[in-house]
Amino acid sequence: MKLTLEVEQEDDGRWIAEVPEFPGVLVYGVSRDQAIAGAEALALRVLADRLENGETIPSPCPGNTATTTTVRCG
Repeated sequence: MKLTLEVEQEDDGRWIAEVPEFPGVLVYGVSRDQAIAGAEALALRVLADRLENGETIPSPCPGNTATTTTVRCG
């Protein structure tokens, strides 16, 4: 499953990574890689929770040109 991953550097130097398909999946890190790893891990947890509870899984945001990441499940 491919999800959108948006990564930006804040004015204070911290990095923030967000997966817009899953509201609330937003992680700060001291490095870009740390923020990305945290967001990918959190997105996987949210995905597993939704599957476990029979909730719908969102499609990638249409027209978004941000980086996409593949979350492997199963």
